[in-house]
Amino acid sequence: MRKNSKAAIIDAAIYLFNTKGFNGTSVRDIAARADVNAANISYYFQNKNGLLENCFTVFFESYLKELEQGFAFLEYGSEYCLNAMVGNVLRYQCENIQLTRFILREMTIDSQVVREIMSTYHVKERYMFKKVLETGIEKGEFKKHSVLYSILQLKGLLQMPFLNTHYVTEVLHVLPHEKYFADKYSDEISQWIKGTLCTDQQVHQKMLINI
Repeated sequence: MRKNSKAAIIDAAIYLFNTKGFNGTSVRDIAARADVNAANISYYFQNKNGLLENCFTVFFESYLKELEQGFAFLEYGSEYCLNAMVGNVLRYQCENIQLTRFILREMTIDSQVVREIMSTYHVKERYMFKKVLETGIEKGEFKKHSVLYSILQLKGLLQMPFLNTHYVTEVLHVLPHEKYFADKYSDEISQWIKGTLCTDQQVHQKMLINI
């Protein structure tokens, strides 16, 4: 048996949930891949649903922590803050790509767990993005766009490479699991923020600073 059987169980579950689906994975499958006794899963998580809830909690607790660390830079400007939030989230998702793929896919299913996530973690996420965008508009950094639709677009940019991994890798030949991806894609989203959200005056000021 492995030393950290709990971590081994979680790793095995994430792999199997991604490859066989949640419903197609049994407790016995997870125990076999983790090289632990099935009783260990009951001890740590009660059952497969408990393990699923643990995966959600682990992902969103860390996801929100990354957002909050970027959100703390709001006093330095909305564009700077939003770029920090994006960079943090992308690095976290790339470093935990299997967990990210599974969680984002599960979030498309209407279930009790998903509703609970939306009423807690997603509400906190919405508050931070909304606050940054509204502050940027109030201070003239950002154009007067619809805040909610801007969040929708931003969320799409952050999630698409991990929700559609096969399309991204096989059709576009972009590799989200490679080390360079988070930095490269952060730069691309930064250009979207500059071109779509920032006012012409803000862009002009940035150009003068760089001269």
